[in-house]
Amino acid sequence: MTSRAFLCLGANMGDARGTLALARGLLARSGLTVLRQSSLYRTPPWGPVPQDDYLNQVIEVASPVDARALLHVALRVERMLGRDRSRETRYGPRPIDIDILAFGRERHAAPDLHLPHPRLMERAFALVPLAEIAPDFTVEGVKVRDALARLDPSGIVRVCGHQ
Repeated sequence: MTSRAFLCLGANMGDARGTLALARGLLARSGLTVLRQSSLYRTPPWGPVPQDDYLNQVIEVASPVDARALLHVALRVERMLGRDRSRETRYGPRPIDIDILAFGRERHAAPDLHLPHPRLMERAFALVPLAEIAPDFTVEGVKVRDALARLDPSGIVRVCGHQ
C-alpha cells in the first residue's frame, strides 16, 4: 500500500537549483513516485542566522514505505548531497533540507518525527509552493490556502516553473 506525502525541499549553498533536481532524482530512485511538484521559489531565510536566500520547492510523492522509513530516506538523500547535521548551525545555511510536511493524514509526535510538520502553518516558504500544488489540502482542519492568507509572503518570488 502506498501513502501520499508532501516534502519541502530547500537549499541555499552551492548550485541550489541543481541540488534540488538531484534530490528529486535520488528520492525517485529510492522508490518514491513524484506525483506533483511546485515551481521553484526564492525565499528569505527563516530563523536568526544571517545567510543567503533559499530555493524551495514542494513535491507530492507516493511512498511505498511508512513515515519513519520515509524520514530515513530523506535523511540519507541529505547526506548523499553533502548535508552533515552534526556540523551545522541550527537554522543556518545548508546544501539541502528535506522536510516531511505531511504523510497522508497521519499524526506523529516523536522527537525525530512530528507530523504534520509542527511549524508548517507559520512558514510561508513552505505554504506558498504547497498551495500551488495542493491549495485545498487540509492540516488540522485548515486549508493550506487559508493558512497562507494569514501570513506575509513578501520576499517569496517564483523563479521558474516546474523543474
